[in-house]
Amino acid sequence: MLFKKLENELQYILNKKPKIILGLSGGPDSVFLFHFLNKLHKENKIELIAVNLDHEWRKESALDSEFCKNICEQNNIKFIGKKASELQLNLKFNGSMEDIGRKLRQHLFKQVLVEENANYVALAHHMQDQQETFFWRIIRGTTLNGLTCMKYDEPPFIRPLLNIEKKDILDYLNNNNIKYVIDQSNNSDKYLRNRIRKYVIPQLELVDPRFTQKFASTLKHLQAEEDFLNKLTQKTFDFIFKYSEVHKKFVGNLKEFIELDLVLQKRVLIYLFNKEKVKFNPSDSLLNEILRFLKNKNGGKHKINENFCIFKKQNLFGTINS
Repeated sequence: MLFKKLENELQYILNKKPKIILGLSGGPDSVFLFHFLNKLHKENKIELIAVNLDHEWRKESALDSEFCKNICEQNNIKFIGKKASELQLNLKFNGSMEDIGRKLRQHLFKQVLVEENANYVALAHHMQDQQETFFWRIIRGTTLNGLTCMKYDEPPFIRPLLNIEKKDILDYLNNNNIKYVIDQSNNSDKYLRNRIRKYVIPQLELVDPRFTQKFASTLKHLQAEEDFLNKLTQKTFDFIFKYSEVHKKFVGNLKEFIELDLVLQKRVLIYLFNKEKVKFNPSDSLLNEILRFLKNKNGGKHKINENFCIFKKQNLFGTINS
């Protein structure tokens, strides 16, 4: 029944018989997803490759990787295992250990995606992961886009379990005597996510047992509103900016831009920087700084990062290389 529900939600990609990369950690969530995708593989509906990254942060992590390798061999699924120290990185990752671990995994998954000419990377995030992400981002500070959390389909990533509850995953594994590994660091109060999972969410469930259902409904509304704002931002960008064949850049009408609502101004700037592949931290302080520059009467340029500036000349503005 559970697998049928998951398959119905994935039907939109199954008619292409896609090649899917699975992020396999050996934990209950990814093992559950492995068994679901392996069923589709056996039915000749997908091709499946499992990928595991040993972060080398725990002494047990090598055993977890060996567990993943073994279940793949038992099911004739191609397995690719890497150690973090083996990854060839062209950039340095910053942030918490959680952030760095996620970035390392995504780096490996995207690398394998290209090497194997695959279509998707399947990740095992479920409904409770969404809840953790929501409160984690609130505590750290976020935008409406941040509150929409993870998307079911965010190419090349898909998250087939996002609408599934953790208890349903554990019930299936236990009822079918399916083994998995436990990462003891998931119980450590050292990590903010763990504290949210252990202390915040249980209290909300005590306040109202319908919390999970209400949360899912609220998240759906937030995502719908964010989708609308994204479409409005794109339409506004297309109205204000034209592509310059001479400069190979987008150039905007400053007068039209200044007349926009402040929220839309910031969204259009972020959209512009993403279009021009400008790497930056979209903090409120940086965006306000850029807006002050654009609204003052003097021309010139303002630095965004080491490689890019934003310029304005008469009624035109855009990005240029530093």
